[in-house]
Amino acid sequence: MDFGLFNLLQHRDRSKTSQDLINEALDHTRAAEELGFSRVWFAEHHFSNYSLVPSPLMMCAHVAAITKRIRVGSAVVILPLHTPARLIAEIAMVDALSNGRLDVGVGSGYQNYEFERLGADIANNKVMFHEMLDMIELGLRQPNFSYDGTYFQQKQTAINIRPVQDPRPPIWLAGKDPESHRRCARDGYIPFISGGIGSPKKVRDLRSQIEDCYREEGKDPAGIPIGVLRFLCVSDDRKEVERYVDGARYQQRIAVALRTRREVVADDYMVEEASFEGEPPLERVERNILAGDVDTVAEKLCAEIELYGPSHINCYFQVGDVPSATALKSMELLAGKVVPLVEKHFGKPLAEINPAAMPTPRPLALAAE
Repeated sequence: MDFGLFNLLQHRDRSKTSQDLINEALDHTRAAEELGFSRVWFAEHHFSNYSLVPSPLMMCAHVAAITKRIRVGSAVVILPLHTPARLIAEIAMVDALSNGRLDVGVGSGYQNYEFERLGADIANNKVMFHEMLDMIELGLRQPNFSYDGTYFQQKQTAINIRPVQDPRPPIWLAGKDPESHRRCARDGYIPFISGGIGSPKKVRDLRSQIEDCYREEGKDPAGIPIGVLRFLCVSDDRKEVERYVDGARYQQRIAVALRTRREVVADDYMVEEASFEGEPPLERVERNILAGDVDTVAEKLCAEIELYGPSHINCYFQVGDVPSATALKSMELLAGKVVPLVEKHFGKPLAEINPAAMPTPRPLALAAE
């Protein structure tokens, strides 16, 4: 298994500008590569402070230019908000610009607030999502293609820039929809799930659902590669941990408001914070997520790896108004202190802890050697 860095660029601290948050994300990306993280991921959201990344592929193209080894990924591109042929060409272009380091995370979207403002109908997002996946497969694998779906039609078209990875970049499907998990089984996509601020058992239950979907498709669930997004903070400073936990709850509050269409927006794009039904107290949030000092996080992490067997853990270090310095220190402690304890517990290097190898295609130029 391996670790990645998740960048949401959430805007809670009003003293910071959007450029400040972008520059911090770039600093974290450089640090992630130096610390040996495998991947860096960027979200897509629009028109609110929930996330200041309208184009994860644009961010991927930029960070590919300022890094050398780390893989760059979208977590996720919201497919129903895009024009299919243009998106396919942009995926191929970023794969070329990154020299075959692109991972394509995709989702169907859940925030009606942004769908309305981009002229899309969220009521049809699931069907549109799967039609877009059909077209991405055709456009990246074939020299030319056409498509006739319910929501998308495409005349015979050639995507004139080709991906470097063969036959295409890895595709990660985010969410908990069983149909998406069945499609992962059929088409070789990677399930990408999140436990939010819920307990690790929530992640285990999602993995069990994924395993059932694989069995339904006649596939062996053993060794399924699974990506998991987790809140993570390593600090010996109690105040830093408490601020992080509060930030995790803040993130969840904004997400729930946007998901349930109860958002109240002030100062142009700032979603007001409000508690939600069933919200756990901060003490339980802290127990549920990977937060605490080095020994505490190492113990929790070992238990979670044994519980749901991730191939990739995508770490969310900067939430709410957590300072950049706190996030960077947490990243350093994970790599320098926590990972060695995890490796000692399992008696093997991190890359060998989970036997499911990540299906990363080799660039064509390397495959020819």
